[in-house]
Amino acid sequence: MSQLPELSFLHQLADAASQETLPRYRHQLQHIASKPKAGFRFDPVTEADREAEKVMRQLINQYYPQHAIMGEEFGISGEGPLMWVLDPIDGTRPYLCGLPVWGTLTGLMENGRAIMGMMSQPFTGERFWADGQQAWSSSAQGKQRLQTRKGISLDQAILHTTAPKPAGMHSEINFAKLSEQVLMTRYGGECYATAMLAAGQIDICVEFSLQPYDIVALIPIIEQAGGVVTTLDGQRAEKGGAVVASGCPALHQQVLTILNG
Repeated sequence: MSQLPELSFLHQLADAASQETLPRYRHQLQHIASKPKAGFRFDPVTEADREAEKVMRQLINQYYPQHAIMGEEFGISGEGPLMWVLDPIDGTRPYLCGLPVWGTLTGLMENGRAIMGMMSQPFTGERFWADGQQAWSSSAQGKQRLQTRKGISLDQAILHTTAPKPAGMHSEINFAKLSEQVLMTRYGGECYATAMLAAGQIDICVEFSLQPYDIVALIPIIEQAGGVVTTLDGQRAEKGGAVVASGCPALHQQVLTILNG
């Protein structure tokens, strides 16, 4: 039987990552590099990204050496039914701009299915997580159970995507048609927007080209808050790609129909 971690270990990983990310946040002297990404001239990576992932990997190897790890910065190591999926700074662009909508993503998959996850925003002191049964948040206001918004009609729904540029790069996805039918469309929230979907503040999140480390941690948070997240063709989203999340399952089917045109 696979050894599942205690929830406290996810908090421990978030604590360790924040010790690397926060001291470098809003610091003008940090080094900024770029890594190759199809369709983008600039895809930033910082010292904070690399150092945060290093300490997270060290803790996993110390306490769960039998678990595999997939990280944005250092790829895949190990093998087995349990795999940690790490994005030390999801939203490096807002991180560089000093905007607190980035987060550290920690996901756990069992046999390829996301079962636990956490999004930590250390500057605001907020955390959003799924413990395998329910989704929760903690902040200065205390601990609260997360629940997505249900029974919302499309014309009253709030839609989010990270940036407008990918919509133009993926003309086969009818994002403009969807945007015309919702109450409003917002941009730039990164993983924080997905957490807000789980919290019932946003109704639809559409992303055009995700990697597993962008979404695995968020899948159980959405699902255990009562929402649904799939690929554009309605399949499980752990492998990334074009991903749609909705707070309301009935709304989700309507959204997929429009996007697929």
